[in-house]
Amino acid sequence: MARRILKMCDSLMTLFISLVLVVFGAYAAFSLWDNNQVYAEAGDVQADLLKVKPTVDPEDGGASFEELLAINEDVCAWITLDNTEIDHPIVQGENILSYINTDVYGNFALAGSIFLDPANTTDFVDSYCLIYGHHMADHKMFGDLDLYEDEDFFNENTTGMLILPDRSYNLEIFACLLVNSSEEAIFSPSQWQTDIEGLLEFAEANATFLHDDTIAALREDENPQVLGLSTCSSTDEDARTVILARMVPYSQ
Repeated sequence: MARRILKMCDSLMTLFISLVLVVFGAYAAFSLWDNNQVYAEAGDVQADLLKVKPTVDPEDGGASFEELLAINEDVCAWITLDNTEIDHPIVQGENILSYINTDVYGNFALAGSIFLDPANTTDFVDSYCLIYGHHMADHKMFGDLDLYEDEDFFNENTTGMLILPDRSYNLEIFACLLVNSSEEAIFSPSQWQTDIEGLLEFAEANATFLHDDTIAALREDENPQVLGLSTCSSTDEDARTVILARMVPYSQ
């Protein structure tokens, strides 16, 4: 009798373990599928928006900014970093959370959007403007900011473009930083609206990589402007990868 009970317990235990493994396997499969869906959706949204990417000179026959504004009136700029997949419209919501999980079309999306800090003005006349994007693999959203953590890539890839409805800027990347998510020198852009010297000094003291010549050029500019790009770091949940770029008015 005792042997029969023991055998039954063994069978029940085997069944229980098998059920647990099935459940975990199903959950793992669902998680993988769900993750792939997030990345696929982000890629689809970017591909659609690239069809209406505005050109620096609308007279060239490319898309105009009006086509983007027809999709979402919160769009205020377009950011491109050369030799990366960072090629996105920039939106600004009412607060920092407005576009965390909302795409440019206004739909719920875990990938969110690339968005401008609410403390900045949408015409990008501030001395320091800050934009955010989720850190994602497969070159999605701001995932490619990781590339600048490689010294060779940082030194060889310093250019980009910021396109606005009425003008454009060449971007000259000059600093790569790894900072805490609460670092006020980076994440309180309003403090640098009249004088960015403190921001430049912070970059010089804390950057992983730096281009001193671009900082020198900023100090010589009559109206220096810096664009910051921030994303979560893969090294620590409280860390952020930040790229700083000099904004130079585009002229044909």
